[in-house]
Parts: sequence; C-alpha cells; structure tokens
Amino acid sequence: MSDAPDSHVLDELDRLFQELIRQQHAKVGLLARRHNPRFTDDDLEQPHDYPELVNDPAWQYEDGILAGYRSAHMAVRAQLRRRG
Repeated sequence: MSDAPDSHVLDELDRLFQELIRQQHAKVGLLARRHNPRFTDDDLEQPHDYPELVNDPAWQYEDGILAGYRSAHMAVRAQLRRRG
C-alpha cells in the first residue's frame, strides 16, 4: 500500500489554500483602502512605500497572515512534489 495521498485530497488542499489566500488578500486590500481608496493590488505588494500601511498594526497583522498562508501553500506544494 502506498503512503502517497489521494490526488483528490491534494486537489482539495490546494483549493483550500487558494481560497484562504483569496479571502485574506481581499481583507488586506479592504483595510488598506480605508487609508487610501486608490490603492491597487500592486501598491500593496510594496507596502513600505506607504507609511500609512507600515504604521497600521491591524494592516500589518492581516498582511502577515496573508504572507503565512502563501508560505504554507508553497511549502505544502514543494513537499508534495518531492514525495511525488
């Protein structure tokens, strides 16, 4: 019997991470746009250019969660490829 996870489970896990990332990205954008409604997604990729984001602990916290989801997603993908 193989220790490899079922491909259906892996697909579900990938979709779960994608949804978590999508929802958190939207939340980060919403928080940023409280400061400036013109912020674009590209602006949010360079937050240190915008002191109002860097100085907002709530925005920093939520952006950190987003970074964590992205990191976890990539780590899981890399591990699954190694096991392949």
